[in-house]
Amino acid sequence: MRKDNRDALLKLMDGFSEAFDREDIDDVMSYFAEDAVYDEFHGIRHVGKTAIREALIPQFRHEFGKLIFHFEDQFVEVGEGKGTGKIMFRWLMTMENGDRAGGWRGLDLLHFKDGLLTHKLTYAKAKTPVVDKKENSERIRRAIDEGVLIAL
Repeated sequence: MRKDNRDALLKLMDGFSEAFDREDIDDVMSYFAEDAVYDEFHGIRHVGKTAIREALIPQFRHEFGKLIFHFEDQFVEVGEGKGTGKIMFRWLMTMENGDRAGGWRGLDLLHFKDGLLTHKLTYAKAKTPVVDKKENSERIRRAIDEGVLIAL
């Protein structure tokens, strides 16, 4: 049974990645649950398909240049139900914008439940980390003041 679950999870990941590669926003969004959460690498959180779509549109419009995610590695944790589990996907992102080009490494931690993406947590290995001030971030304020780890 776990092999079937693993195969279903990998099939979801492949479809999601292929939709991103084709820059098909409608197909990408078809993988998300209605109440899904997308945490961007710079700390901004988007909740729900509408907010996630709005966050992804600039990338699909090439507002930052042409972005390409190159697969490097992945780890799979299979859940109990078909299409349920977690995948950590490591990538190298390259960007080209006019005469500028660059890239960085990162990873996405993707949570799937019943065949839908419920959480997309993105982390990037960048030269300059984003630092939120305590007063500007509920998550940081609670973690510092209360010693609470904010659960997803």
